[in-house]
Amino acid sequence: MTSKKSLDAKKSPKTISKKTSPTKKTTKVEILDGVSDIKRFFYKNETPLYFISATNFNMLGADEWIKGFKFICHIECFDGLHPNVFSPKVEIPHDEFTSIEDINNYLLQHPEVKNFLTSRKKGRKTGKAMFLMFDDKTEKLAKKLGLQIMFPPSKMRTLMDNKVNTNRIAEKAGVPCVPYVLSQVTDYTQLRKISKKLGEELVIQTPFGDSGHTTFFISNEEEFNKHSEDILKEKEVKIMKRINCKGSAIEACVTRHGTIVAPLMTELVGFKDLTPYKGGWCGNEIYPNAFTPEIREEASKYTELFGNQLRKEGYIGYFELDFLIDQDSGEVYLGELNPRVTGASSITNHAVFALADAPLFIFHILEWMDVEYKLNVKELNDRWIRQENIDDWSQLIIKHTEDTIEYIHEAPRSGIWKMFDNGHIQYDRMDTHRRAVESENEAFFLHISKQGDYLYEGADMGILVSRGRMMTNDFKLNARAKKWINAIRRKYVSQIVEDKREKIVLTGSLTK
Repeated sequence: MTSKKSLDAKKSPKTISKKTSPTKKTTKVEILDGVSDIKRFFYKNETPLYFISATNFNMLGADEWIKGFKFICHIECFDGLHPNVFSPKVEIPHDEFTSIEDINNYLLQHPEVKNFLTSRKKGRKTGKAMFLMFDDKTEKLAKKLGLQIMFPPSKMRTLMDNKVNTNRIAEKAGVPCVPYVLSQVTDYTQLRKISKKLGEELVIQTPFGDSGHTTFFISNEEEFNKHSEDILKEKEVKIMKRINCKGSAIEACVTRHGTIVAPLMTELVGFKDLTPYKGGWCGNEIYPNAFTPEIREEASKYTELFGNQLRKEGYIGYFELDFLIDQDSGEVYLGELNPRVTGASSITNHAVFALADAPLFIFHILEWMDVEYKLNVKELNDRWIRQENIDDWSQLIIKHTEDTIEYIHEAPRSGIWKMFDNGHIQYDRMDTHRRAVESENEAFFLHISKQGDYLYEGADMGILVSRGRMMTNDFKLNARAKKWINAIRRKYVSQIVEDKREKIVLTGSLTK
């Protein structure tokens, strides 16, 4: 580890001599000494680097920190105006997409993408890529193209992503979870028997699922029967006591020098104005006084413990934890793990603490860059947890909440929108991320669903990001949030269609 002085030093990188044998010449291996050297390294980067996904939302701004960083996306959120987004112009025949993995596998097989990758090769090296989601097929396709995936193997990520396994990792790490039972459920009577100590109000999660699709709130047999098909088919589910909780999220990165932890942020969950799913994630807030110093420190400590355990399990890189803060007891419990960049990453990587040092994704990518570096993780974490290094931002994930299928004739453009006193909004200017927002009367909107697409229940319409808060102190949407949500929805002009389900891409959430 290095001292604070060396962490912030702006001097030339140090080198060490490495003797390969008594008869060979001594070679010098560069060691990056702290944040300044790391930033310089990426500003001079010559390795082709990519984020490949349905959209570029999760890694917005990465191209401004890393020379040669490009986005390869299926959905062109910026209508061709983003200088570093590549999206195939011609759609080739494919099976119906059922997941983000399907979209990524389609992209890796697309002739236009292959040509783009080939055109940017450095010698024999195609480069390295990050994905929001990938599977073993993605790994095979990437290998065939000569792309190195900058994440642990799919098999490991799947094991970590299992909500049941998350609790087992937490037990090893010494991180508390909401009182729970892990078990197969055969019927309602058996459920009540195995969960007797948890009380009448239960929350059941199946091993996999995003944004609340597979989180079920059970207090009686009628509610159980409504979701029984999804619950009974699983070999094991997580059954938790239902608590009066405040949702929160925290992102971190497991590195060779320890676990770097970003500040804790609030989560928006289950708001009917934003999502049709009762337990569905639909946004985040980050602001200095969101939590007491004690809660922030406890969440940070638990995240570091969990990250250190992940490293013992063989995992390195970016991850996110959801914490549940019991409003009755004040206890902080682990909710779930997302072993990847997530929908909260845009907030994390554009906040003041990240801009003052470097975004969390920089430290993730560094682990795959074949370079030695020094970093005082403790000093970085100590800086990032301080209130003065946190500014106020909110993001809303706006989904189609009606049980209808609608064809979009008009959609709001991506960029900066301005709100007037009467609640109406107007497109103001093009920009590629939220840092250009100057006041609470402006917001950055990224459209996901656009003209020519279909809206269906749960479809992502777009992401709205603004300065300031979107929730009240008792965790309800405030008046400003509702004005923005309604104004954005009014900018979508769509028509209900009769039965076009076979033509619709039912991928669920494209953001988390």
